[in-house]
Amino acid sequence: MRAYELMVIHDGDLDDVQVQDELKDLRSRIDEVGTIAEVDFWGRRRFAYEIDHKTEGYYSVIELTAEGGAMDPVERALRIADSVVRHKLIRLPDDEAARRGLLAGPASANDSD
Repeated sequence: MRAYELMVIHDGDLDDVQVQDELKDLRSRIDEVGTIAEVDFWGRRRFAYEIDHKTEGYYSVIELTAEGGAMDPVERALRIADSVVRHKLIRLPDDEAARRGLLAGPASANDSD
């Protein structure tokens, strides 16, 4: 299992209900291939610079675990989705994933005392 962090920026022209529907669809796609640990919805934010002639978007960060390569279909769907302005999927290093509680980390020497 690998730990990932997925950030998705939905189009700012959508309303809150549409964004929540899009997130529900995204969550169901992720549930097919992995396990969601946490979804952090940041809401509507202004971009630092204009992206595709847009100045605002809805930010979401999802922490998840999945097998290597299992997120490929999800990324493909995000790439072609009209409502997604940007997305970024990163694999978390094992020590960071263990710190966040996503993966079981190695036992430290202090735990045996």
